[in-house]
Amino acid sequence: MSGYPAPVTFLVLPGVYAPQEDTALLAEALHEEAPPPGARVLDVGTGSGALALAAARYGADVTAVDVSRRAVWTARLNAWLSRLPVRIRRGNLFGPVHDRTYDLILANPPYVPAPHTGRGRSRAWDAGQDGRLLLDRICRDAPPLLHSGGVLLFVQSALSGPERSLELLRGAGLKAAVTRRRWIAFGPVLRSREEWLRRRGLLATSDEREELVVIRAERVP
Repeated sequence: MSGYPAPVTFLVLPGVYAPQEDTALLAEALHEEAPPPGARVLDVGTGSGALALAAARYGADVTAVDVSRRAVWTARLNAWLSRLPVRIRRGNLFGPVHDRTYDLILANPPYVPAPHTGRGRSRAWDAGQDGRLLLDRICRDAPPLLHSGGVLLFVQSALSGPERSLELLRGAGLKAAVTRRRWIAFGPVLRSREEWLRRRGLLATSDEREELVVIRAERVP
């Protein structure tokens, strides 16, 4: 995957979201952002720790958070294997870090519209019937944690309303825009609920690919 800075040795425990096209797209945006050494970076929903480790390679001061115990173990293992200093906390989104501020916040949250509440592994991608179960919370809770000039970068599907994300972030006083787009073939998850998505009008009859977008939001000084 172009632009995906994976460690030399990288492990993903069973039940943990493995780096995919959305990870690669956000990693490219991170590379473009290039946080300077010492920049305070937060990776929420870190999963395997791929993005947290990518930020740590720039010399950033990185904290990673995930609600899954297996994800926390996986990220800690990969940080150890990569010999990179990353603080990894278990908790729900910004809960463990609500009293801190950051230069850069990264997020690759669940964003796939789902007919039912996600359980087990599917919690890594299922995000309610509109796909915004966590996106709305990120757009609401991330802005107060940004330093002046700080940046929020996150990836989502076009199926889960990028326009709504931009509206919420701009309403919070941030300068927000879609900075990257990529079309990818349907994976197993979308294939399994393709008819449901078409019935809801989220997919056109001719659609065979999903569009991913990266949203960049900056707290303007």
